[in-house]
Amino acid sequence: MTEDEAATAVRQWGETAPDAVLLDGFHALKHALRFGADVRLAVAADKRAALALAAGLADDLTGVLQERLVEIPAQTLRELLPKVHPTGVAALAVRPVRRANLDTLSRAPRQAPVVVLDNPRNLGNVGAVVRLAAGFGATGVVTTGDMDPWHPNAVRAGAGLHYATAVEHLPVTELPPGPLYALDPEGDDIRSVPLPDDALIAFGSERHGLSPDLRERATRLVALPMRPQVSSYNLATSVAMALFHWGGPAPA
Repeated sequence: MTEDEAATAVRQWGETAPDAVLLDGFHALKHALRFGADVRLAVAADKRAALALAAGLADDLTGVLQERLVEIPAQTLRELLPKVHPTGVAALAVRPVRRANLDTLSRAPRQAPVVVLDNPRNLGNVGAVVRLAAGFGATGVVTTGDMDPWHPNAVRAGAGLHYATAVEHLPVTELPPGPLYALDPEGDDIRSVPLPDDALIAFGSERHGLSPDLRERATRLVALPMRPQVSSYNLATSVAMALFHWGGPAPA
């Protein structure tokens, strides 16, 4: 890599970054590429090391990364990013078109639930839930409240799997259609309640639980089994338990 090529990459990064999704680390880039993200620029402090990582963990992408990765000095990478991922890899991608995500979330009949996070307060939890939803084959993840589920911290925690499912921010009044099953300690034991494929499965915030608006809209309140005197589960853990109860993707 010549100095001119590295300088061009840095200039392109500055021009692209304000309107792009930051893919922070090799695994975020890997997943984004696998699920069709429009990656505009990918950089690495050590291209040879990144390609070695690909050979071991993502051999299907070795050729693409050989062509797409641009090596820049490690110091320059530190100047471009708020925090450099241990893999020394970063990329910029186009955020999916909102209309396309909304069409996916509203499509009928849905073959898998939509996870609704009602006013979540922790971006790391949002990303972890996106990762779970992608793994289970959920139709998507919708957040209400004031947090952007595409914030760089959420994308980092989601390991780039925002591109594997539909992720959007919506008010409660504009949630996709379908029966809404809301997790609440006062609900029926979830083990006795089948969750249909077209369900919205809603989870309250880490601190305050369900908002009154979402609780009022709920078709049914359901509760996770929990030992007495244990106050709550982590949000991502709750989502994992509910999606596991739903059933997950059919075996290949």
